Amino acid sequence: MQGAANKHDDPVISEMNVAPLVDICLVLVIIFMVTSPMVIQSGIIVNSSTVTAEHGKTTRDEAISVKVTSKGYYVNNRLYDADNFISALKPVIDKSKKKTVMITSDRDVNHGALVWVLDTSKMLGALSIAIMREEKKKK
Repeated sequence: MQGAANKHDDPVISEMNVAPLVDICLVLVIIFMVTSPMVIQSGIIVNSSTVTAEHGKTTRDEAISVKVTSKGYYVNNRLYDADNFISALKPVIDKSKKKTVMITSDRDVNHGALVWVLDTSKMLGALSIAIMREEKKKK
């Protein structure tokens, strides 16, 4: 009988233990602090052109023209497939003074191909990249 009486005499703990929550938050803060420099360093700075600009920092003759189409990749108006694109772009970037790559693409090209060209251009030594766009046609 004494066991039953002691069972009801225990105080009820109605407080939430916050220590595990604080531990988890601190671990997450440490993880974000460690990974944030890696995210910032892998970024690519891209200059988007304005269609109405009459002159810019780099002329078309000074920059390397890359066009992404469904047929392949054009480097200075010469068509290359994906396998030969890198070997065609590398010497052109090396010879360029400003090392600026101006990229255009067709509407039916998937975004992955365009991002691959951006990454490849940067890896091959392009110092600046501009994404060109067409002027909207007036109706």
